[in-house]
Amino acid sequence: MSDETLFLPDDAATAALGATIAAGLRPGDIVSLEGDLGAGKTALARAIIRALAGDPALEVPSPTFAIIQPYETKSGPILHADLYRLADASEVDELGLLDDPEAIVLVEWAERAQQVLDAVTMVVQLAIPPGGEGRTALVTRRG
Repeated sequence: MSDETLFLPDDAATAALGATIAAGLRPGDIVSLEGDLGAGKTALARAIIRALAGDPALEVPSPTFAIIQPYETKSGPILHADLYRLADASEVDELGLLDDPEAIVLVEWAERAQQVLDAVTMVVQLAIPPGGEGRTALVTRRG
């Protein structure tokens, strides 16, 4: 994936991007999903997780209140985290978010914990374009 801004007109385009991202992920990758509330971070995470699990109907709830939602898939362990509700960045250590070197970690609101930001290997920036139709996505691989 290059640093190209993509337009995602609908859910099918988001699912396709999720599958493309999933195909390039490896154990230990940490993906920061960035964007304002409603930009589509959870929808993209859901698409990535379903692609990694090979199950387009997999139940993938938002981790907003649980903070971390774990999945065991044919691609290995996946952690989907939403750090929006963290009171303090030190809580990340207690959650064990970065403890499994084999896990693929998808993080919403990673900017709430510097230690997570420092470990990120891919950033996906999502935005709502003027007019509110669709989404834009910029995918950047680090390292």
